Amino acid sequence: MENLVSTLVDRSLAGRHEAYEVEIRDLLDAALTVMRREETIDPRVSDIVRAAGLSNQAFYRHFRGKDELLVALLDDGRQRLLDTIERRMARADGPAERVRAWIDAVLAQARDPEAAAATRPFALNGDRLAVQFPEETQRSRDRLIDPLRPDIGDAAAVAVYHLAMGTVHDALVTRRPPTPAEAEHIVEFSLKGCGLGT
Repeated sequence: MENLVSTLVDRSLAGRHEAYEVEIRDLLDAALTVMRREETIDPRVSDIVRAAGLSNQAFYRHFRGKDELLVALLDDGRQRLLDTIERRMARADGPAERVRAWIDAVLAQARDPEAAAATRPFALNGDRLAVQFPEETQRSRDRLIDPLRPDIGDAAAVAVYHLAMGTVHDALVTRRPPTPAEAEHIVEFSLKGCGLGT
């Protein structure tokens, strides 16, 4: 009987888990839609749940507040960026080309209008979210830095991260993406600093 009960409980929980995953994804997508449409970095919960077609109860079932949703959205965006970084680095030949691929993928956030629109709110909200959610933010940041570490070590990887992300931040705030020449200068500077440049 215990096996049947356990099986029934597991089946019930699996169904609920899938439904909750869908709700969370709907809320994240709705928040991004509202932020883009209204060009705001501080969307209202009521607008998010309306865009998601859900209730306040559904929102607070998953998030303690709007900032927790925003940090989840930031983490989700960083995961997508990491996927792009890993694909580009996998095609690169040697440490210098892998570092170049990493930087190019990061800077693309500022050059591509759609990516810039999705990333801009986090450039403006990032420090506040980092203070409120330090562990989550650090974990998310470390995942982005990790692909660089095998080729250039920890200290250089962190420095390259700050240089590239600082450039993206400034570009998003000023709405002025780096020119190809500026992007190339960042790559060359980084490679020389890591001992990989000529």
